Amino acid sequence: MSIQRWSLEWAGRQLTVETGKFSLQAHASCTVRYGDTVILATATMSSNVRAGLDFFPLMVNFEEKLYAAGKIKGSRFIKREGRPTDDAILSGRLVDRTIRPLFNQDMRNDVQVILTALSYDGENDPQIPALIAASVALSISPIPWSGPIAGIRVGKVNGAWKLNPSFMERETGEADMVVAGTDDTVIMVEAACKEISEEEIVKAMRMGAEALGPMVAFMKKIQSDVGQPKFSPSDLGQQPHTQETLRQAEQEVEALVASHVNDWMFDAPKPGRAERVAMVERFKKATTELLETKAELPDEVKKIILGRVKLYVEKHITQQILTKNQRLDGRELTDVRPLHIEVALLPRTHGSGIFQRGDTQVLSVVTLGAPGDVQTLDTMEEEGTKRYMHHYSDTPATYGETGPLRGPGNRAIGHGALAERALEPVLPPEADFPYAMRVVSEVLGSNGSSSMASTCGSTLALMDAGVPIKKPVAGIAMGLASDEKLKHWKVLTDLQDIEDGPGGMDFKIAGTRDGITAIQMDTKTHGLTWDIVEQTFTQSRKARIQILDEMTTIIAAPRPELSQYAPRIITIVINPDKIRDVIGPGGKMINKIIAETGVSIDIEDDGRVFVTSDDATQMEKAVKWIEQLTHEVTSGEQYEGTVVRLEDFGAFVQILPGQDGLVHVSEIAWARTNRPSDVLKLGDKVKVVVKEIDNLGRINLSMKQLLSKPEGFVDQGFDRGPRGGAQRGGFQRNGR
Repeated sequence: MSIQRWSLEWAGRQLTVETGKFSLQAHASCTVRYGDTVILATATMSSNVRAGLDFFPLMVNFEEKLYAAGKIKGSRFIKREGRPTDDAILSGRLVDRTIRPLFNQDMRNDVQVILTALSYDGENDPQIPALIAASVALSISPIPWSGPIAGIRVGKVNGAWKLNPSFMERETGEADMVVAGTDDTVIMVEAACKEISEEEIVKAMRMGAEALGPMVAFMKKIQSDVGQPKFSPSDLGQQPHTQETLRQAEQEVEALVASHVNDWMFDAPKPGRAERVAMVERFKKATTELLETKAELPDEVKKIILGRVKLYVEKHITQQILTKNQRLDGRELTDVRPLHIEVALLPRTHGSGIFQRGDTQVLSVVTLGAPGDVQTLDTMEEEGTKRYMHHYSDTPATYGETGPLRGPGNRAIGHGALAERALEPVLPPEADFPYAMRVVSEVLGSNGSSSMASTCGSTLALMDAGVPIKKPVAGIAMGLASDEKLKHWKVLTDLQDIEDGPGGMDFKIAGTRDGITAIQMDTKTHGLTWDIVEQTFTQSRKARIQILDEMTTIIAAPRPELSQYAPRIITIVINPDKIRDVIGPGGKMINKIIAETGVSIDIEDDGRVFVTSDDATQMEKAVKWIEQLTHEVTSGEQYEGTVVRLEDFGAFVQILPGQDGLVHVSEIAWARTNRPSDVLKLGDKVKVVVKEIDNLGRINLSMKQLLSKPEGFVDQGFDRGPRGGAQRGGFQRNGR
């Protein structure tokens, strides 16, 4: 075992890479330590070529281990890690989108990168060490890859931009961004912001990119020390003669596509997604007929070419954009497709909105719930709750296809999280609006940026539901047409699927009129130049404002009232010491209130009690019950109570649920009472007044003080009883 270590001071902390210790059967492995956060990366590649695939089969998995943070799973029944959490899926996607463009997209050998969190210190975000670890492992492996690249987190904390902020600084900061690439190009960006201007975002991206240079140089040093020779095409099961034959056949197919570019594509009526799919199928049919005349071509080559027909079509679409500014649907480069916007579509939901841009159609639906309906978080990094949830949902019919219905895939989780981040900065504070909020975006048609359509749909639905969001949010996806060296390029507003070909990008930007709230960018190049980045932000803002203008013509602001079908919440503030009175022994009291009224009750440690119900009568009953349980009894208050116990010295009367007071025998009536049982029995309803709260907190009551004092009554200076009340009293007649 030959263990080697390299260290670098980076963004104020020590980063250490170690190889030769773990996972030695993988093609390459390493650990990256940043602070006390440690990530293990393995990179492996299959020797088998998956013929017939029309994509490069890359898998990136982030393995979140609870032991890394010293935790045991909260479930009583399952203690081991199971399905990846959303956080783990999002971390894997972040790395995937960064490293994927640097592979040869023609490869058809399975490549897998597994990133395992071995230790998490609660301060240093595991995503950045994971990205670095993936880059190092691929760089030193024999797997063909054009790295290394690096990534860094940039946060805005107390008004200043900071590299690799701590977890707490990210939570409280104004912006949280990951920038990946090299010091002069950007490959991937992901950000959540609180309305940051485009100019400031570009400045922060540049700051992050400048810090990547030393890290890339550091990784190149590791690669030169322990890097392995890269696999050749023959090592990957690709025969040289096959590659040459493939290239020749491809030239003929590309010529076939070029000959029909105008009559089948650009001269046809402006097509929708279904027509574009049919157009690609038409090219496939023509290609199949051409290949059938080539008996000398191996079947393997024919399969590869047929799997690339859409790629050849996309190349010609890109060429038309670059040379003629001509888009397939006839739009200008800066045009947004036609919009269709509606709200209040569904009769019984709490809020709904539909947003359609071209063929992309999203129906977003809001459900409001009690504070107890929040999502509980129990991950390696987080514990707590989440009150706003956005779930993205699609089916095969969304794409005009058929297939089994399963749970959400990684893409759906990623798109849902992006739209969720976009809306979070404009949500009302919990103190003003304590509801749990869930938005489901049903993607009914997809042809370019359904995630940004989900963002717009979420805004519409929330406003329709009467959720007092601070400002509307909209989003747009920007594309790119470019040549291989990025010498010629054009930024495209409102990207659609067939325009996202080689040399393209998918740059999603969401925000309000006043600034950006979320970004997600990935590219099919080896990195974007700063000219492209700046042009994208400038162009996207115009589109975002245009969409916001059209949205606000349909609904300009949140409705002043919640839907009649949404539950109402009443907040009661009680003395925290009284919480136990509401809950009762073993939860008996709170469960009794819920069972008898049907409300939901949520109690915070600071004494806030939330009562949620869609039945006003039952809510009023529950609120009154809680108020009685927690009322602080004071001297002079009057009650109608129930006699619950009789003793020789007095009667105990329940004046409030769980609160009894003593009516001393001398306080029952102005006339002498020998025993309380002479005039009272259990269950009697009596009117009492609070005489005093003694120094032990006991409640002393009086019945007689609510009665008129008879004429001639004289207080005879009576003895005191066990609770301090007088034991004797009576009338003095004829002066005696």
